Amino acid sequence: MKRPTIVQFNLSPTLGGAEVYTAFFSRALAARGWPTRVVVNAAARFWNDLDLGDVRRGSWGAGTTALRNGDIAVIHAPLSAVSLEVLDGHYAVGLAHQALYDATRPAYYDRADVLLAVSRHVIATLQQHGLNRVHPSPLYGVADLDRGTRTAVPAQGPLFDVDARKPRDRIFAALDRARATMAARRPYERRPGLTLGVVSRLAPLKQFPALFERLVPILTRHPRVNLEFFGVAIGYKSLTAVRRAVAPLGERVRFWGHQRDVASAYRALDYLLTGLPEREALGLNAIESCVAGTPVLAIAAQPFAETMKDGVTGFLYTDPRRDGGQDFERVLAGIESGALHPDFAAAAVHLQPFSFERFAERVDTVMEELAASAARQEAD
Repeated sequence: MKRPTIVQFNLSPTLGGAEVYTAFFSRALAARGWPTRVVVNAAARFWNDLDLGDVRRGSWGAGTTALRNGDIAVIHAPLSAVSLEVLDGHYAVGLAHQALYDATRPAYYDRADVLLAVSRHVIATLQQHGLNRVHPSPLYGVADLDRGTRTAVPAQGPLFDVDARKPRDRIFAALDRARATMAARRPYERRPGLTLGVVSRLAPLKQFPALFERLVPILTRHPRVNLEFFGVAIGYKSLTAVRRAVAPLGERVRFWGHQRDVASAYRALDYLLTGLPEREALGLNAIESCVAGTPVLAIAAQPFAETMKDGVTGFLYTDPRRDGGQDFERVLAGIESGALHPDFAAAAVHLQPFSFERFAERVDTVMEELAASAARQEAD
């Protein structure tokens, strides 16, 4: 049977995990012989930094968006109501890149003939919110560290995405650019002691302010622990909230903003810190960090408990909202004293399911099944 063309839609204006996922999902389809192309937002320049292999990329309204008979649509990011009309009469697959934690959800979740989720955690939240056309097998993901740029050490980048509608954002963006110009003259140097850090967009769903409100009192008792933040905040308000939460640590905290080479950011740390778990979908940054050689500290709950292995890829600790951070301090003290160290030599076996080859196998298996369903639906 001739394979249908998979037309992917990702019109996001900003770079996030779903956009990185779109890139390696595209390469996986192509590697397994699926004809595919990606329709993107013409104003989004970050696609130039992502590796889509030989997969063709076109912009919305540039003659590349038409779906032909038999094509399958895969949607990675929210589409407007007008854009969703393009899918009428076509089999549509929604890729669920986010866990649902309230009634809010992208419209394409309801329009899709089937939803593919990136973790069992996401599958559970979709079903809890009444979405039952969900494939039972999670796709998981790939540690896609090659973003087209390699640097020896992290570099100073923009600290937050600017909302042009807000004068405050425009003013602070100008100040941010001036500060970045000065800071760029001081390259990153690891400081003495233990370096913990975040490599992530500082997005509300990560809940970093709530996490650090509970961890900072513990970190103040461990003066040789430093914090490094790599990643752009979604708006100045998000940046301010994180800064306020870690302010008691003073100069032990630094913000480096957006990184074009995330591998150098992971390698600048002794341990990666993840956010609170319930709104996370997969924790792709945790997988990336492990592949880059940096272990992870994460809360012992899905999705982190689904993808991390305690004592191997790092350490899982009790949610500090439950125990006031006692278990986190136990782990932190053990790391500082040398009593705790992950068996990172065994991590390679655990990380095999997140290799590109295994991911491509999962994508191929699922798409074979969905192509057959689409053909049956068209025949009916």
